[in-house]
Amino acid sequence: MKPNERMNHDGRVKLILEALHDAKGFDIVTLDIRPLADFTDTMVIVNGNSTRHVITLAEKVVEKLGQHGIKSVGVEGLDTAEWVLIDAGDVV
Repeated sequence: MKPNERMNHDGRVKLILEALHDAKGFDIVTLDIRPLADFTDTMVIVNGNSTRHVITLAEKVVEKLGQHGIKSVGVEGLDTAEWVLIDAGDVV
């Protein structure tokens, strides 16, 4: 895929899943929450096996999106890495 600020939703989800698989994330779940919430369309949940692994997973997602011209709207929780939330617009 070429860098594109207007990459469609499915393209963003695909990039996020690729980054998580590449960083060896496990128990990856993708949830379509459109019927339940209006703040986002999809939530991607993944587990890491240590705080360092969680940091790596988050960094890889942000890096992968950035390589394709998509800047994450926000990243929370990275300082403790017990959990991390990356808001990429219609994908969290």
